[in-house]
Amino acid sequence: MPGFSRAALSEAARRLAAAGCVFAEEEAGELAQVAVDDESRLSAMVERRSTGEPLAWITGTAEFCGCSLLIAPGVFVPRTQSEPLARRAAELLPENGRAIDLGTGCGAIARALLDARPNASILGTESDPTAARCARRNGITVAEGDLFEAVPESWKGTIDLVIAVLPYVPTDELVYLPRDVRAFEPPSALDGGPDGLVVLRRAVGQASEWLRDGGHLLVEIGGDQSGSLIPFLEASRFEFDRILVDEDGDRRGIEATAVASLPRPASNPWRKPDQFQ
Repeated sequence: MPGFSRAALSEAARRLAAAGCVFAEEEAGELAQVAVDDESRLSAMVERRSTGEPLAWITGTAEFCGCSLLIAPGVFVPRTQSEPLARRAAELLPENGRAIDLGTGCGAIARALLDARPNASILGTESDPTAARCARRNGITVAEGDLFEAVPESWKGTIDLVIAVLPYVPTDELVYLPRDVRAFEPPSALDGGPDGLVVLRRAVGQASEWLRDGGHLLVEIGGDQSGSLIPFLEASRFEFDRILVDEDGDRRGIEATAVASLPRPASNPWRKPDQFQ
């Protein structure tokens, strides 16, 4: 590691481990890379991390789908659990298609889509100015506003894919999140209202008028929220396709298709889920 003795790195790792960091040695190495050869700076960064401040806020970068993203303090840090949803979105998006990443944050999912489909038109939407600036620094075109509020009207009915990783934690369950998440990460990126679906319902309700007939909607969910959201999807001109689960069998997302007119479906929210590939 440039400029640092083994003893300095060991001490940094020891302090991080004592603070409860699970990957103390790896994080000490990341902080040392940023601190270069300044031991006082390394010590200050270790102190910040020891309080629970997200590592990405301290180093200024985060990895997502193999891409290194710029992250500013105060901006929600993208989770690896969202990567399979982003990869599935890339599979569904035509080479020259149009996609909207609702609540793009630092632009992680939009960036992953752009990397996978460089000829596609990718637009991120974001209501937080700090996050919007961060996404633009990561090369994303951002419509700054709530959900579809700032998307050009000319895009209505032309979108091939909408992906939404929006707040879905029920308000009274926020207390169960890790202490550092509660202390540092923006509540607006986490709090989904009483049942966790307040923002997602708004997004679903608006998405059908923006997607073309046959366009795809992917939303990230938590726990057993699929049972409540699927009937709402089907009442909003969507045909439910599948529940997407992770390698542990946990439900992580819902995939649906926009259909211009549908007979009232015999809904089966519990049909067999498909695992993320």
